[in-house]
This record gives sequence, C-alpha cells and structure tokens, in this order.
Amino acid sequence: MRRLRVLHRTVYVYSDVVSSSYGRAYLTPREFQGQHLLSHDIRVDPIPSDRSVGTDVYGNTTFYFHVTAEHRRLEVTGESLVEIAPPPAPEDQPTWEQARPNAGNGPLAVEFTLDLTPPEIIPEVTAYAAESFPPGRPLLEAVKELTTRIHTDFTYESGSTTVSTRVADVFADRRGVCQDFARLGIACLRSQGLAARYVSGYLATDPPPGKERMVGADATHAWAAVWLPGDDWIGFDPTNDQFADDRYVTVGWGRDYADVPPLRGIIYTDAKESTITVSVDVAPVED
Repeated sequence: MRRLRVLHRTVYVYSDVVSSSYGRAYLTPREFQGQHLLSHDIRVDPIPSDRSVGTDVYGNTTFYFHVTAEHRRLEVTGESLVEIAPPPAPEDQPTWEQARPNAGNGPLAVEFTLDLTPPEIIPEVTAYAAESFPPGRPLLEAVKELTTRIHTDFTYESGSTTVSTRVADVFADRRGVCQDFARLGIACLRSQGLAARYVSGYLATDPPPGKERMVGADATHAWAAVWLPGDDWIGFDPTNDQFADDRYVTVGWGRDYADVPPLRGIIYTDAKESTITVSVDVAPVED
C-alpha cells in the first residue's frame, strides 16, 4: 500500500466586495477496493455560515458551503491522506465485443455507453477508434493501443482548451490537456458500444533524479476508465500513455467533466474582475 497526502488549495480574488458566495466542491477522495481514505478536511475562509456533506447519484462525496460574510478573497483548501494499492490484473480478459454491457450483464454500466448532449461521438472519432478494435481483439489490448495512439497523435498544451471545449474541436486541432484526452478516449470507447467513465483526481508525480519535489507543482488530473464484465473498471490515462496505478488518487467519477468539477458556485457581487489561483501538492508519506 502507498500513502499519499493531497493538499488542494483554490484562491479567488475579486475586484469588489462579494456579499454572498455559494459553492459545491468535489474534493473528497472516494473509498473503494484499492483506495482507502485515512483522513480528510475541507477548510473555507471566510468561515461559511452554512455547510453540509452529501453524496451524488454516482456515489461521489460533495461538499456544499455558503459564505455570507462580505469578502474580496475566498480560499478553499482540501487536505486528504489516502492509502492506495496497485490494481490487480484482471483474471479473465474478454474480447472487446464481449465487454459491451447490456441489461443482463451490466445494467448500471449501460448509462456509460450513451453519448452526451451535444453529441461527442462524431464520425471521425468513430473511425479513429475502430482502428484499435478489430474483431476478436482482447479488450485491454485494444484500450492500451488506443491510449498510446492518443498520446502520440495529440499534443499536450496547457491553456489550449477550456472546460467547455468539445471533443470535435480537440480532434480537429490535435491538441489539448488531460481532461480533453480523457474525454476523447471515452468518446472512442462509447463509439464502439463500450462503457467508459470520466475520472477526476490527482496524480503523484516523481521529481527528476537529484531534484526536490516542488510544492504546488502537481495539478488536478483527469483520466478515463473502461468497464469489464463482473463490474470491474480499469483506469487508463492517454495523457501519460499508461493504465492507472497506485500513483492515482481518485476523487470522483461520472459520465463527463461536468459531473465532477473540483469547484463550482455562484457569487453575488458588483465585481467586474476576478482571478483564480490553484495549487495542488501530492506527496508520498512514509510509514
């Protein structure tokens, strides 16, 4: 088991007074086989007058807060200690055709085969995916090749897209960031009738040899997961060309980014300008 401490700090600064701020955060790592949440805390400054914790339809933990004190600066900090085990290799790997869910073998997974609105599965994406899915090929072999192709064919460029950029635009421009490549991989799998979900969380990055870790250098990360019969989900990361391992901290999952954004909210203010600063640090913890 590997222990990781996650510190995720978001700071908003406004050009005028904010009289009221409502927020909802997905900052609490999930509990499941292979990942255990040892401790967790979310701090908000100014102190909220109201706060609550709930669970959404996918089992993700959501944190709600309402700040009523006037403020020009809002800081939200999530701190977690998690224990993660390397995922076991699947005992039985089906062909990709056998991994298509239906009402009999995976009724809850069927939702994750459906396209989004507006559609993400365009003909070009379907044709691109089909190259990795010839008849009878083992599922994970096909997913591995698709992961490598996206990693090779597309350029990672910070700031080249926004959270509202569509898969069609990413496909045409051949550039994006981790959430774009995860969403592209998901669209490719769904175009073949497979179930795929969007995963939001963190990735512990190892520093170059001889260099110290830089606090805040890590970032929120996104990858995807494919469903296998037996209700197993295998994470894959086109940004880094690999399957998810014990460096990946899962916060939440859904059908798309919009299901699990780290923070969203509404403010009441006359401010015309605002800035946001996000820092994330994922550090190993020795026993």
